[in-house]
Amino acid sequence: MLPTFILTVLMFSAVCIEANPIGVCIRNCAQCKKMFGPYFEGQLCADACVKFKGKMIPDCEDIASIAPFLSKFDHY
Repeated sequence: MLPTFILTVLMFSAVCIEANPIGVCIRNCAQCKKMFGPYFEGQLCADACVKFKGKMIPDCEDIASIAPFLSKFDHY
């Protein structure tokens, strides 16, 4: 009985962590940073996640959702 209870609590905790919109938003920022490298302002994206409490979730495949975080990369 006890191991089942512990497993249930752990599964519920994982679901709660995954459902945190700020966490999802920041993870998406990190994914976009990996995809776009120096062209993506990851810190600015993460700051927006916190500021807007995860209400805007960046989607790396949706240009409208990441446009504010894209920058021109100068390589001099």
